[in-house]
Amino acid sequence: MADGTAPSAGVAAAEAAFRAAQKRKMWRRRLLPLAGVAAFLLSWAFLVEVLQVPPFVAPSPTAVIATLIAKFDMLMRNLAVTAMEALAGFALGNLAAIAIATVFVHKKSAEEAFFPVVVLINTVPVVAKAPILVLLLGNGMEPKIAIAALICFFPTLVNMVRGLESVNPQAMELMRVLSASPREIFFKLRVQNSLPYLFSALKIAASTAVIGAIVGEWIGSTVGIGALIIQATYNFDTALLYATVVVGSCFSVLFFFAISLLERMVVRWQAPVVA
Repeated sequence: MADGTAPSAGVAAAEAAFRAAQKRKMWRRRLLPLAGVAAFLLSWAFLVEVLQVPPFVAPSPTAVIATLIAKFDMLMRNLAVTAMEALAGFALGNLAAIAIATVFVHKKSAEEAFFPVVVLINTVPVVAKAPILVLLLGNGMEPKIAIAALICFFPTLVNMVRGLESVNPQAMELMRVLSASPREIFFKLRVQNSLPYLFSALKIAASTAVIGAIVGEWIGSTVGIGALIIQATYNFDTALLYATVVVGSCFSVLFFFAISLLERMVVRWQAPVVA
């Protein structure tokens, strides 16, 4: 009896220690970011107070929070426009990247011919692309969506091509031995292998899509986060300027975490790949 009880007690103790360690790790992941944000806000308030920074140069955190509360409805109306542009550009740019990556993997001649063109377009700064797209597409939401799509496109294309091509040779040979069709090889092997790479790119695109939409609004728009930033800058309303930046950044963070959550639900068989 004693011989059987001791091992089971040891296993139970090990399991309890493991659960406790996992719980501490979970709380650490939650509390450390909050502590970092709190330290940043306290440092900001301290420096503004000690250095006597004028409010039109850098407002205090309390002034920014007060503006967020007082002008919450206006900020949300403008955020809704930017969010629609960013989400539409995110979807359009990533779908185009996935489609072209599929073509590149199956047609090497197409990759060799057109990949340098893609790289060339990507090297053009966003602020230079924006006026051209405004001239081509008008002053509505279309150029903002196009800019967000372009800024998402290249990272997803590169990661998707890499993921589709970096298939285990032994797995590929096994599929061929089993007489798998090209369609089966693509969907059951290449696509599955590319998902970690794809989600790494999507997490990057989640932030850059918002940046693209805001930059597009700087060029020509009367609504949206970008337009509100320009208006607040011209009016020297720094509290509103900072509040607008905070709202845009919070949306980017939430978008990033939404993609990360989707990745955890979809990619369960291996750790995410860092782009």
